[in-house]
Amino acid sequence: MEIKKELQGSKFNISLVGRLDAISAGDLDKVIQNELNDVDELTFDFSGLDFVASAGLRVLLVAQKRMNKQGTMKITNVNEDVMDVLEMTGFSNFLDIVD
Repeated sequence: MEIKKELQGSKFNISLVGRLDAISAGDLDKVIQNELNDVDELTFDFSGLDFVASAGLRVLLVAQKRMNKQGTMKITNVNEDVMDVLEMTGFSNFLDIVD
């Protein structure tokens, strides 16, 4: 998976391309742990994301918990397959998913 990052002041945009699976989730987790200091608005762009596994969901949960303490998080451009996973797991109930 490719992780594209863009920091604009206190706004951090992360675009994911490929599969967020057990292997790539560790890379995203490192970004979440190391690069969110002083960020108060986190946006994930899922337009290039094809698949999300349970390990990827865990990283999204960690990111949401962190941003609940320091700002806001939203997810944009979610395709139908990924949205199905988010809905089936209940993640769509607490993640801010926007068109």
